[in-house]
Amino acid sequence: MSKIIIRNAKIINEGNTFDSDILIDNERIQKIAPSISVDNNVCAIDANGRFLIPGMIDDQVHCREPGLTHKADLVTESSAAIAGGITSFMEMPNVEPKTINKSALDDKYNRAKDRCRTNYGFYLGANNTNIEVIKSLSLNDACGIKAFMGASTGNMLIDDPSALELLFEHSPIMVVTHCEDSPTIWKNEAQAREKYGEDVPMSEHPHIRSDLACYKSSSTAINLAKKYDALLHVLHLTSAKEMELFSNKHRSEKRITAEVCVHHLWFDENDYAVHGTNIKCNPAIKTNDDKMALIEALRSGKIDVIATDHAPHTSEEKKSSYFDAPAGLPLVQHALPALFDLVAKQEISMELVVDRACHAPADLFGIESRGYIREGYYADLVLLDINKPNQITKDNILYKCGWSPFDGHTFKTSIDTTIVNGTIVYDEGILTGAIVGKRMTFNRAR
Repeated sequence: MSKIIIRNAKIINEGNTFDSDILIDNERIQKIAPSISVDNNVCAIDANGRFLIPGMIDDQVHCREPGLTHKADLVTESSAAIAGGITSFMEMPNVEPKTINKSALDDKYNRAKDRCRTNYGFYLGANNTNIEVIKSLSLNDACGIKAFMGASTGNMLIDDPSALELLFEHSPIMVVTHCEDSPTIWKNEAQAREKYGEDVPMSEHPHIRSDLACYKSSSTAINLAKKYDALLHVLHLTSAKEMELFSNKHRSEKRITAEVCVHHLWFDENDYAVHGTNIKCNPAIKTNDDKMALIEALRSGKIDVIATDHAPHTSEEKKSSYFDAPAGLPLVQHALPALFDLVAKQEISMELVVDRACHAPADLFGIESRGYIREGYYADLVLLDINKPNQITKDNILYKCGWSPFDGHTFKTSIDTTIVNGTIVYDEGILTGAIVGKRMTFNRAR
């Protein structure tokens, strides 16, 4: 059926929570009202008082396609994403071959078409030599320019000062950055090797990938953005020290914005003893004080976006020693349930989650007609049951890598239904088989 009526929902949208019905016609929200009359041939969903939110828009994922598909691919990870209430994502360029030119971008969009269950956008990667490619981009060629400003990504690194100057001066769209200072990291690695040899314990990770390494790089990016009045979005912040760099003005008044990822709100350095390399990520999970500073920065408005940095690796790869184990963990299926556990702990509010995980990415990237529950917008919606526990086991993990850092944990909230572009794609724990993801369009240039 092309029409869906959702009745008796508690809608969380634009800072308010209210009871309403929603009528969906084809791909879009046609009407929002306390009571809507429809014909009998309309598909009806009785929300029965459950919460309805816009689908999460994840501005940072790694789906590993092309070239690294033994870890993940667009089909498997978009399936996991919709099971987790993520209806749109923006995917990173450190694949093989790397997404550093228009032909590689076109290839990724072609791969996603008719295979991706979520809506999608792709970043172009910056390196030390591709400034002419960046300058030639049109608004909808890429969702942004990704600049890896820290060691760990091979030839995706952009570390030449003149190349960075050109990037911030000429990028026609938003620059998003991974900020870690390589010389600081290399110095810390050398000190760790001197003390432990090659058998460095995971507890050293936040000291090697230190708050100083993050701060040096983040401040460099911010200074360049200010110099050239560039749009800058600093990804996956991890430290209390960095919070002094950001404003608590509303995002509509800022050209420099900040993101935090779910795992940095959930884990701290005490969790390395239990999870080991499974929670190794760059930048590193740091202290409990850092975690609490990130939560406070969310509340104050210094942090504008919540994302995942979903970065799957196989369990065998993760079993390696400290220096050999790859950084990153799979998260898209469990991000929203984790955030609603933080809500249950009264660390953040439901309205704040929706603002930073759904509304803010749409605003900052200029995503057209998504991220809000509004008449005329695409019907990207998620029905949540905050009273239905959800235990994570290997049997219900949809990531291609087959594991989760939350394995064994029971979340308080379950994803009941996910709707993408007006079509039910996930219903009561089951993928419906519908593949309706679309290429997102953008309206915010430099």
